[in-house]
Amino acid sequence: QVQLAESGGGLVQPGGSLRLSCAVSGRFLDAYRLGWIRQAPGKDRELLATIGWVSNNIYYADSVKGRFTISRDNAKNTVYLQMNSLKTEDTAVYYCAAKPNLGGTWVRPDYWGQGTQVTVSS
Repeated sequence: QVQLAESGGGLVQPGGSLRLSCAVSGRFLDAYRLGWIRQAPGKDRELLATIGWVSNNIYYADSVKGRFTISRDNAKNTVYLQMNSLKTEDTAVYYCAAKPNLGGTWVRPDYWGQGTQVTVSS
């Protein structure tokens, strides 16, 4: 029911910023939460942030609190992840994902995009 497409990744220096975008399409979007997940080589997938399509309730992982901001523009069907003060540890593939408000799991989301590479290096 949901299609997701990430964009905005790239190569940045430590301390720099990037804004990732996720184009969202599908039906019954009010029934979903949207989130950002990343996976670095040799590490588990990490849920970074979530936001309701209707609700403004927001969740952040401790590792990104104060540095990353999740937001959405319903009129543009887009979810954003603003990333500031980037560290080398933030290097990973970043995915946009969707989970039903009721049920589902962020460990294995039913809907997610193709991913966009973020590399933080000097």
